[in-house]
Amino acid sequence: MKVELYNYIRAAQKMNRRQMLKGSAALGAVAMIPKASAQAAAHGSVRAEILKIPGVGAGSPTDSDWQKVGEMCLGATKENVAEGEFAGVELTFMGLNNQNLHNFLFRGFLKPWEAYTGAKINWIDLAQADYNARLQQSIATGTVDFDIIEMGAPFEGDVLGRGMASEMPDWVKEQIDMDDYVDYLKDPVGTWDGKTYRVSIDGDCHTFAYRKDYFGPDGIGGAEVPTTWQDINAVTKELVGKEDPLTGLPAHGYLDPLKGWGGFGFYFLENRAAAYAKHPNSPAWLFDPETMTPMVNNPAWVQAIQDVMDLIEAGAYPADQINADPGTTAFQQFLAGTGSMLMWWGDVGSSARTSDTSVVGDVVGFGINPASDRVYNAQAGAWEETRNEAPNMAYIGWGVYVMATVEGDEKKKKAAWSAAAHLGGKDLSLWASAYPSGFQPYRQSHFQFEEWEEAGYDRAFVEDYLGSNADSYNHPNAAIEPRIPGIFQYYSVAEDELAKGYAGQYGSAQETADAIAAAWEKITDQIGRENQIALYKASLGI
Repeated sequence: MKVELYNYIRAAQKMNRRQMLKGSAALGAVAMIPKASAQAAAHGSVRAEILKIPGVGAGSPTDSDWQKVGEMCLGATKENVAEGEFAGVELTFMGLNNQNLHNFLFRGFLKPWEAYTGAKINWIDLAQADYNARLQQSIATGTVDFDIIEMGAPFEGDVLGRGMASEMPDWVKEQIDMDDYVDYLKDPVGTWDGKTYRVSIDGDCHTFAYRKDYFGPDGIGGAEVPTTWQDINAVTKELVGKEDPLTGLPAHGYLDPLKGWGGFGFYFLENRAAAYAKHPNSPAWLFDPETMTPMVNNPAWVQAIQDVMDLIEAGAYPADQINADPGTTAFQQFLAGTGSMLMWWGDVGSSARTSDTSVVGDVVGFGINPASDRVYNAQAGAWEETRNEAPNMAYIGWGVYVMATVEGDEKKKKAAWSAAAHLGGKDLSLWASAYPSGFQPYRQSHFQFEEWEEAGYDRAFVEDYLGSNADSYNHPNAAIEPRIPGIFQYYSVAEDELAKGYAGQYGSAQETADAIAAAWEKITDQIGRENQIALYKASLGI
């Protein structure tokens, strides 16, 4: 179905049967289709059409592309909002400008929404490293100067638990089709005390990306792609002094970010630690759920820190890696042809094929978080010599939340939720998953291979990339992110102590881990241990 015909049908649904039959025979025939069938057909057409903008291999999308996609996905908004209904309303939106994604896309997506509804959006743009501090300041002082925020579920304990957000209206739930979310993004994620607050726009987990040209019968990294951290560490050391087969520059193995990223860098140590520390007998791997005693200095976590220190000592990383944050490892290193293995959020997969800066699109493969050939049983206080997989559900994805600042002004409240619903719409979300956006697949409908092929992806790549996401989401031993107050206070101080350890300021991995644990204990006492225990248990389903 053509987009023009789709728009005609939308308008026609507001007309009576006699008026519709005045159209041409062709349009009249379409009008006779039951409403649900017509909507489904139009829905499918929109998805196919937006995936052609600009098309895989056509270069990075631009602002005009984002605006086209936003315009073509306005159908659901028009069902709930009259043209010009929000005239005079101004909203402030706080989000990221990370890697020229996130807010940059939101501006484009929402420009046609603004033109149709009459509302105006003012923007607060934050770098990734500045995000945590800015939000924590608002939480601590109660001075919320934004109406809508792009935020991750880990902050829900701080924001929702303090009553700082607006509860989602039922019409929004219907517009965004929440039943389509992958299971791990459903209740309790996005909810607090039985109320729903979050429009999901992402479904985060870390997946493994690797260069196929490094591995194989004649590969400089060996015949097989490493599947355990022990093998990854060995291969990374063995690659020192060799030549990259794609660029001719020095070859490198796994890329650890050694610089903090406003708390977000801690997730990358977690990838290693999860395989060592997340035992299948318990969902807890960061704190003891009975006491909130940190587990971050147990033998599993110490091993993860030791891994990184060993690679630093071996000179296995690119030059000046001590100043490389996760954005550097993904976008300036791996996608640009430096290094052969990386853990990152899944949107590296779509960027590999659709970003102008990527040179590895033809040689990249994907998998879940590597395993360990042994796992630490914290309950028994001993290592077990058994293979263990534990995908890291890092950050549980970005969402859009409406703040309580809109309460008391129904027009403004509806406008804010309409903007959030547009950004989290089912069709628009497919485009954001397939193209560089900062987001990865998070809906069941995102895993239809045929739709990705229509955009220009080849089937083998799609099955590999989407499979790594699905296998992580559905893994029985996934390491789940706790939604507790202060979580990024814990992560940020951990980054600070890790930086000291990597720079040699601590005498060992154990000493570094002990420093993190001591800092975590202080945070827990400041927030309130008993309350933290209760919320930590609840977040893990204990």
